[in-house]
Amino acid sequence: MIAIIKYNAGNVSSVRNALNRLGAESIITDDFELIKNADKVIFPGVGEASSTMKILKEKGLDQLIPTLKQPVLGICLGMQLMCKNNEEGNTIGMGIFDCNVRIFPPLDLVPHMGWNTVSDFKSSLFTEITEENDFYFVHSFYCELSENTTSICDYILPFSASLQKDNFYAMQFHPEKSGEIGSRLLQNFLKL
Repeated sequence: MIAIIKYNAGNVSSVRNALNRLGAESIITDDFELIKNADKVIFPGVGEASSTMKILKEKGLDQLIPTLKQPVLGICLGMQLMCKNNEEGNTIGMGIFDCNVRIFPPLDLVPHMGWNTVSDFKSSLFTEITEENDFYFVHSFYCELSENTTSICDYILPFSASLQKDNFYAMQFHPEKSGEIGSRLLQNFLKL
């Protein structure tokens, strides 16, 4: 069973639909026991960092997520909230990844929205995916490059398209919106 963390994120249904297409059983929940006992956990996200972190704190999910031992996948804002600090709303994140989240300069070029190439793969999530494949992005803030970076995208400047530390995986792009190549990545996560 895959637990999709419920906290009013905008892309929860899209993630569940993508998993359904792969034949994976999932549940959308904020129940601690269901999340802790799931085979895998997905932490999706679309929205604003400070208000989202406030909801996570109210539910205690900000304390639960960093303690999980099974494979955890953060998507978009989910990835950003797993980092240390976020310039959006001057938000303190969960600190799972040792990097900060910054706003793209200049502001007239944000958001970064649409298909873009990802390169420098350093994760098993990219098995059978080549650097000629594009993924779908929509974001105005980016994760800095760090020792946890497992792929890079270049939009205005190079940034972390994905991160990994121990059992925590995350990506700025939306695999659930990235067609066949996104499905391949989700399949690779399900095989972990």
